[in-house]
Amino acid sequence: MDRVLSGLKPEKVFTYFEDISRIPHGSYNTKGISDYCAAFARERGLWFQQDELNNVIIKKPASRGYEAAPGVILQGHLDMVAEKEAGSDHDFTKDPLRLKVEDGYVTAEGTTLGGDDGIAVAMMLAILDEPDAQHPELTCIFTTEEEVGMEGAAGIDLSAVDARLMINLDSEAEGVFTVGCAGGMRTDLCLPVNRYKVRGAVLHFVVEGLIGGHSGTEINKGRANACRLLTFLLYGLEEKYSFAVISLNGGSKDNAIPVRAEARIAVEPGEVSEILEMAENYRNEWKSLYGAADPNASLQVTVEGVQTVEALIAPDQEKVSFLLLEAPCGVQAMSTDIPGLVETSLNLGVLRLTEDALHVRYSLRSSKSVARRQLRRRLEFLVSYLGGTYEHTGVYPAWEYKRDSVLRDLCTRIYREKTGQEPVVEVIHAGLECGLLSEKLPGLDCVSIGPELIDIHTPRERMGIASVGRLYDFVLEVLREIKA
Repeated sequence: MDRVLSGLKPEKVFTYFEDISRIPHGSYNTKGISDYCAAFARERGLWFQQDELNNVIIKKPASRGYEAAPGVILQGHLDMVAEKEAGSDHDFTKDPLRLKVEDGYVTAEGTTLGGDDGIAVAMMLAILDEPDAQHPELTCIFTTEEEVGMEGAAGIDLSAVDARLMINLDSEAEGVFTVGCAGGMRTDLCLPVNRYKVRGAVLHFVVEGLIGGHSGTEINKGRANACRLLTFLLYGLEEKYSFAVISLNGGSKDNAIPVRAEARIAVEPGEVSEILEMAENYRNEWKSLYGAADPNASLQVTVEGVQTVEALIAPDQEKVSFLLLEAPCGVQAMSTDIPGLVETSLNLGVLRLTEDALHVRYSLRSSKSVARRQLRRRLEFLVSYLGGTYEHTGVYPAWEYKRDSVLRDLCTRIYREKTGQEPVVEVIHAGLECGLLSEKLPGLDCVSIGPELIDIHTPRERMGIASVGRLYDFVLEVLREIKA
């Protein structure tokens, strides 16, 4: 089979990245890539541990002369966010990713690339397979379901891990050392609804063309949320027209800002032309509100003719509108300790109206547990008041900034020597597994790094080729410098 990434450097890294790109590995579909990593260790006679969650731990003995050096952990996750362009026929359960090389970047045709966090997997395998690498004892931890609540890291058994220095390879900006992150959780709201038969002209609204992005790192960029735009559109129509909601659908991941949402409603046939005119006004409003941050936001309206349909009864439609309008979304508070850092936020990531209930999924994040708890309680109270229920899953702790860090100081010195520049040392609003792993490994000294990854969690995701090479050399140099 021809290799798309053949000739790219570092050769081993890109070979392994292409290998795992052929194995479907969206969240909750990680058995194949987990088995690949286990087979890799088995074939090389390396100690490994694979659990029922598909987590894998692989150990490699210290190089000669490094036997007394403190052990080092390299860590990343096996699952990827499985997003594709509208109209794509890609099946993430069985199809390999179709990789491309364009203008110095690796991308995938019509889908997410999985550089987050496939490049970590590829780098760890390459280092484990590097006979001339100089390093202390290495422990490579491959976790699962990071993108859907860090479930692998929450359930992994680390009793066999002695090392307390860890390089996490799940960041997306070269030259940036992440040393702390927000904690978070996933919250599902369920509001029961009833329907009745109604006859009217059916209109199909589609909000699309949005940029979207990561609900943590990009929540403060002013980008539109398709589910929220749809909510405000329907609320605006309710002020003037009588209609019945047939369907609502938007988003696919709680940790991705939705780029598309749609609704079908039944209206009086004589009001169709006025509603279409009002929709045009909304298009213009969106250009005014989001012109710089989301310039391609669009609204398409299709008239599907007069039909008899099942739609929400008026009291339940009012409850749905109230819940979607009053539930907070976006940045809620900025840090008073670190300038420019989002402290607390939530993202309405998934919206589904089934036959008998409205389902809404949020991602909640905060660097302060009390703030996250208050936000959680707001959602609980709101949906309970309306007669609905809630469920919280995927809870993970914040990773607190460590004032004294041997590893951070070492990485900073090496980066300065190799580039002549100062790295950016930051705490981020996105969630990383470092918090969960720090709880399991008391005293863990950790730094998170990564190559240039752009537009992760979207089909526009791309990975800088040269950046991967520089990062790989940097990690090898850090390992070489850790001595007794």
